[in-house]
Amino acid sequence: MTSEILLREAEQLASQVLTDRRALHQIPGTGFDIADTLAYVKAQLTAMGYQTQDCGRAGVVALAGGKRPGKVFLLRADMDALPIREESGVEFAAQNGRMHACGHDLHTAMLLGAARLLKAHEDEILGTVKLMFQPAEEIFEGSHDMIEAGVLADPKVDAALMIHVMAGMPFPAGTVVVSAPGVSAPAADYFTITVQGKGCHGSMPNTGVDPLTAAAHILIALQEIHARELAMDDRVVLTIGTMNAGTAANVIPDTVSMGGSIRTFDEETRAFIKERMTEIAEGTAKAFRAEASVTFGSGCPTLVNDRDLSQCCGRYMKELLGPGKAFSVAELNAMGGGGQGSKSAGSEDFAYVSQAVPSIMLALAAGQPEKGYRYPQHHPMVKFDESVLPGGSAVYAWAALRWLEEHPD
Repeated sequence: MTSEILLREAEQLASQVLTDRRALHQIPGTGFDIADTLAYVKAQLTAMGYQTQDCGRAGVVALAGGKRPGKVFLLRADMDALPIREESGVEFAAQNGRMHACGHDLHTAMLLGAARLLKAHEDEILGTVKLMFQPAEEIFEGSHDMIEAGVLADPKVDAALMIHVMAGMPFPAGTVVVSAPGVSAPAADYFTITVQGKGCHGSMPNTGVDPLTAAAHILIALQEIHARELAMDDRVVLTIGTMNAGTAANVIPDTVSMGGSIRTFDEETRAFIKERMTEIAEGTAKAFRAEASVTFGSGCPTLVNDRDLSQCCGRYMKELLGPGKAFSVAELNAMGGGGQGSKSAGSEDFAYVSQAVPSIMLALAAGQPEKGYRYPQHHPMVKFDESVLPGGSAVYAWAALRWLEEHPD
């Protein structure tokens, strides 16, 4: 099969992929609570002739091919949404207080489209394509959960690929950017800092221990890690996003709770910052007669792109889309449009897959600002250019077919 044939067949599926996307957009779930989405995906796969297999708490897997010997290539789509009330104004907007504001509904619809393409050419697949539909990406738990449940085994996965649509990119809709080898998305860690003081009347602060004062100094002191303890080329973000304490203006509370997140691009820096955060919080609190504890919650490691996969997918995308709609990060940098494009500030829990098997992340431009797609991901008014859907399905399928063809068992 040629790339021209695959693209033509993908365009013939355009109305179906669009229907899937809009149906999924109207039934968003968050985390592992995605029962409606999961039921829709399983029903569509079953109707295509796939045998679906539950994987983990809310994931599903299906296999295409397997009739001819070869390796196993995994294609992943995330299915969860965000706890955001939608304000996009589209006629198919969600009404349940949740929203596909990150484009995961497009990912899922495109992988369902790829499943249709692969099923139509199942006898030609030189090996097996494993379709991974994953929950809980936004809380960095779904990928790890499915790995623990065996998604990378039986049959054992040899390589993996994900696509992420991007709103507000300065490229024509449907343009694919192939990540450069190495880290393209940072590790993420969520944390909570609890400061314990001693409550008292606001007019008599000397009779208590003010945890708010200690918390304020901790917040400021934490920013000195980046300013004074890391090299200038260390890319790190440490953010305090919440601070909660007290219920009355004339009462000094007992405790303060602060929540935040860290983004780092290497594991050594990640470990160093977590160690210093604990030392600074505990030491600063003690200086103000309070006590502090730091608890690290969910997170994910760095997403590492495999060198061979990056080079291969660069070629495959040019075969499929032509040189005007497929770029590597190096090419964008050479044109002056890439900048730090090889590294995104947003974390991605596909990182867990990338730490286990050779993997690659592709970015799919899905809306130019000058064409009305002005809002970024995770915004309640974000919209995506749906014209990218059939091409995205073809990208998924072509990458898998070509890699299996070039990497015989």
